[in-house]
Amino acid sequence: MSFSINPTQQLASEVEENRQSEYSINPLFLNRWSPRAYSEQKISDEELYKILEAATWAPSSFNDQPWRFFVAKTENQLKTFHEFLNPFNLTWAKSAPVLVLLTSNKKRENGDPNSAHTFDAGTAWGHLSLQATLLGLSTHAIGGFDKEKARSLLNVPDDFDLHVVISIGYRGKKETLSESLQEREQPSTRKPLKDVLFEGNINQ
Repeated sequence: MSFSINPTQQLASEVEENRQSEYSINPLFLNRWSPRAYSEQKISDEELYKILEAATWAPSSFNDQPWRFFVAKTENQLKTFHEFLNPFNLTWAKSAPVLVLLTSNKKRENGDPNSAHTFDAGTAWGHLSLQATLLGLSTHAIGGFDKEKARSLLNVPDDFDLHVVISIGYRGKKETLSESLQEREQPSTRKPLKDVLFEGNINQ
């Protein structure tokens, strides 16, 4: 199941039912959400590398670009990734045709600590997810995985922090999910802007 509309021009029907923004923003931001159901349709390398390319154009402190992507797209690679996902996430993520472990280098090129590496990696994830939406693909960032096991299985250097595993694929039917997950297979809402905004200090 892929987008039948241009995600930058109008809202998907499921989004329109569940999400309304207070202010006029590009529909792309509302059309991006995190499904769990994936179809059997494969992702081409061209599509995958477009998504990852977009992530690399995220801004970063001193342009250090600390993000690093470990990609699983073959059967054997995916089996390895499945070994370190927690059991709950594995029940649905095993259907995704591509998994990406997002990490970031804690040190700058000169060896100094990079206090912004996590912030920058998060920005790269945002770029990745939006580009995927533009291509009619779905993404879901997974925090529930065994980081030490992932580090060991993938030989991730100690200087890299492990953040999330990102599932990428075409939407599938929610009926492929467990009953409890089917109930959650819809775009989530957001808090009103006034609840997260402070003009001046917190007491004003």
